[in-house]
Amino acid sequence: MNTLALYIHIPWCIKKCPYCDFNSHAVNKETPEKQYIEALLKDLSQDIQLLQHPRSISSIFIGGGTPSLFSAKSFNTLLKGASKLIPFNKDIEITLEANPGTFESQKFADYRAIGINRLSIGIQSFNNRHLKKLGRIHSAEEALAAVKIAHQAGFENFNLDLMFGLPEQSTDEMLNDVETAIKLQPSHISFYQLTLEPNTYFHKFPPRLPESDLIYEGQVQAQQKLADAGFIQYEISAYAKNKTRCQHNLNYWQFGDYLGIGAGAHGKITITQPNNIIRTIKQKSPEQYLQNNSAISNSIPPEELPLEYLMNQLRLKQGFNIQAFKNTTGLDINALQPGLADCLKQGLLIQKNNLYLCTDKGWNFLDCILEKFTYL
Repeated sequence: MNTLALYIHIPWCIKKCPYCDFNSHAVNKETPEKQYIEALLKDLSQDIQLLQHPRSISSIFIGGGTPSLFSAKSFNTLLKGASKLIPFNKDIEITLEANPGTFESQKFADYRAIGINRLSIGIQSFNNRHLKKLGRIHSAEEALAAVKIAHQAGFENFNLDLMFGLPEQSTDEMLNDVETAIKLQPSHISFYQLTLEPNTYFHKFPPRLPESDLIYEGQVQAQQKLADAGFIQYEISAYAKNKTRCQHNLNYWQFGDYLGIGAGAHGKITITQPNNIIRTIKQKSPEQYLQNNSAISNSIPPEELPLEYLMNQLRLKQGFNIQAFKNTTGLDINALQPGLADCLKQGLLIQKNNLYLCTDKGWNFLDCILEKFTYL
């Protein structure tokens, strides 16, 4: 385990969306950009001390919030400062989340010039009626313009985020969003169902959603359109072309290590022994984080490791390898019994030699699988 990933959280956005449960805060005054970059570098220098041997960064994901509110100059200071603290791999993937409402041609050309080589653009829908219901600040026209700017700025690798199962969304509207995204020639598409998460406006005041059977039928048709266009599904909600799978997210799903810096950021680090794995978490409030960004860290109890491992690995089309489970967690495969036996019997999982992977049924009922490993 010589490499690890780095997640950087920017907590501010222009407006809090009613479905969003991330640690994001609507901007009500000028963001303390310079002060926050300094705090991030201090945060990183402290987290690096948790590493017990030299390691390098294989991927960086700058998420939020709306990171594209920050200038390329600030991110240049951050990336240069970070690279002095810990080595970057030569082929490092650096992703920036971006909101179509914040796209400016020169700004994104500058992002590309400082080494950011991948974008994740939060489109959600190309339908103005649905964008309004989702509380998005951009229009369908701005979404199209944002993708054009990404191409012009030299981003060959970028993701488009799409939601489905939106309030009062028809199957035709869902498919039209997918068809529009495909025509824009991204390298990657994230296609996931709207869920009403706790502590969100939508959870408190639920909108009228389509019937689950109609959502599923539309999803199947949309997935076929993606496959026909050359987008290979490698994870529950991720589709990639030409080997452009998101390396950063793959690291999460393969239960890899990562440092997490920024307000509310989480990290996961393996210490000394395979079964000594710690989680780190930072202050959620941006104001408190700027005052004190030291991490709270706790070891993951061995009885919780099976669930922690499977809730990531089983999202992947490739499933998980028995030996990898042993090497990563330090636990024997017997720790997963009788849950695995139940899943095989119910047709939720299949076994191929040393691999366990979800069936189509298993992917649709992943929560049912994970429940079997909650209290091991």
